[in-house]
Amino acid sequence: MIARLRGRVVAKTLNGIVVDVNGVGYLVHATPSVQRLGDGEIVVETHTVVREDALQLFGFASAAERELFELLLGVSGVGPKVALAIVSGSSPSELVRAISREDTARFEAIPGIGRKTAQRVVMELKEKLVVFGDVAADADASAASNDRTARDALVGLGWTLVDAERALAEVDEELPVEERVRQALRRAA
Repeated sequence: MIARLRGRVVAKTLNGIVVDVNGVGYLVHATPSVQRLGDGEIVVETHTVVREDALQLFGFASAAERELFELLLGVSGVGPKVALAIVSGSSPSELVRAISREDTARFEAIPGIGRKTAQRVVMELKEKLVVFGDVAADADASAASNDRTARDALVGLGWTLVDAERALAEVDEELPVEERVRQALRRAA
């Protein structure tokens, strides 16, 4: 199992990079955070997938991204490409927060994930998130409901799901839903 690569990026492909490690080029299907790393020497956390017909490397900028990817692989119906799409869409803390708040809409917005898969991701990973510590512990039911209501209001106004969540993350969570939406709209203007 190849768990980490240290080398130079010699090429960028549509969905990954080629890392030269002592003269050997490794094709790594990578998250956007890895693809944004410079062209100099980099360190990439990796997960190796071995199949009958292929040996694939998936690369991550941090160990937290890789651990979340590995947890996602344990979910029924989630393969490496779908898990990579999930991890690529948001930071590990945002994904853990969505899982802990049972926010299936967040996952349904990712191409390749339907309602049932999103529900399985939330149900199967909710109990396994102890690995990520206090991030999952900060979500209670009423806060989750208020977050979803504010997010849905912004989405109803034409925002993407991810943009709405990022904007609301910059607004005080203690405010009423209406005020959170107003402040998110003001910040975007």
